[in-house]
Amino acid sequence: MSELITDMSRKRELLKEMILRLHRGETPEEVKKQLTRMLGEVPYGIVVGIEQELIQEGLPTEEVLKLCDIHGKALKGIIDLKDSRSAAAGHPIDTFKNENAQLKILIERIRNLLQDLSGNAVEINISDALKELRLMINSLFDVDKHYRRKENLLFPYLEKKGITGPPTVMWAKHDETRKLLATARDAIISMQETGSPELKSFNESAGDSIIKALDSIDEMIYKEEEILFPTTMDVLSDSEWYSIYRESPEIGFCLYDPSDEWKPSGITEEETLEFQGGKVRLPSGTFSVPELTALLNILPFDITFVDKFDAVRYFTQGRNRIFDRNRSILGRKVQMCHPPASVHKVESILKDFHSGKKDSEAFWINKNGRFIHIEYFAVRDKNGEYLGTIEVTQDLTEKRKLSGERRLMGS
Repeated sequence: MSELITDMSRKRELLKEMILRLHRGETPEEVKKQLTRMLGEVPYGIVVGIEQELIQEGLPTEEVLKLCDIHGKALKGIIDLKDSRSAAAGHPIDTFKNENAQLKILIERIRNLLQDLSGNAVEINISDALKELRLMINSLFDVDKHYRRKENLLFPYLEKKGITGPPTVMWAKHDETRKLLATARDAIISMQETGSPELKSFNESAGDSIIKALDSIDEMIYKEEEILFPTTMDVLSDSEWYSIYRESPEIGFCLYDPSDEWKPSGITEEETLEFQGGKVRLPSGTFSVPELTALLNILPFDITFVDKFDAVRYFTQGRNRIFDRNRSILGRKVQMCHPPASVHKVESILKDFHSGKKDSEAFWINKNGRFIHIEYFAVRDKNGEYLGTIEVTQDLTEKRKLSGERRLMGS
């Protein structure tokens, strides 16, 4: 069988057999050699179909999940992407790929620090390294938003089109990564709290989980860009993609703040409005979305809203924000947005707000010669149920200089 097989149905049959051989214990390297020799490049759509078939034919999802990593290694470098569609700037797939690029950068930084912690590269202060590592792992938790947009926005459309296998397998891999990250973070925190971290203890309790989590994220990036994204570009319509685009900010973005707006041709202006008639209807009046956006952004103070689950949901975008914000924080736990030294205070405030013990808390600092006032308010509904927290930050430097009166009318 020296010539490449070109018949598509035969390619599919052989690839499926190769995956089952991996299931029986053959090495990925040997299978890859045979795949390359017999099949050349494998169309990405075939891989999706085979995973689907294996589940439908009774192979347990857990087994397909195990095979996922193995056949991913065997297929790496031989998947054919020449017919895949590209995504325009701002398209949800473009955003996913930009997030992956940022994840790769962060993963590389973490791997470099882990290498230093191994003790083979340079002398390193373990306590300082753990602080830096904890901050980077906190940032890596942003991958949860990347995964949730797939799970809650993208996968439902695939399932409607009968593609249920790959979403099931990927969701399980997401959960596996989440657990690994949580285990690593908890181990780092535990080591910091003991006050005497040691490399041996780190490698046994946290290092292995971190490496497995990084490997898992790396593998998922490969599966997304080589298989999932090309497939979804083929099967979803522009209107379906636009629904995903519009709903994405509700979940938030991962390490990346998309700046390009995207709207496919043929979508009318009326379809882009969030509410019937293009108005946000409140008990005391109405706004158009542009009016409300402009009104909030012109306020002489900065607002950030955190929902009842402690996730950042909104912030104003005034011209002169005191503290920088970008949309990569949307959907992120507010505790993860603060340095470790202040997390305990943030959690204390939220605990008092949740319980009803307090309704506000204020702080003030000097920043670059300016007097900055920061106040937190518990947001409650008419029945007193906690809805979230609003942070109001204001530069009061000039207002502190006021004296006397200045009336609108008269002297």
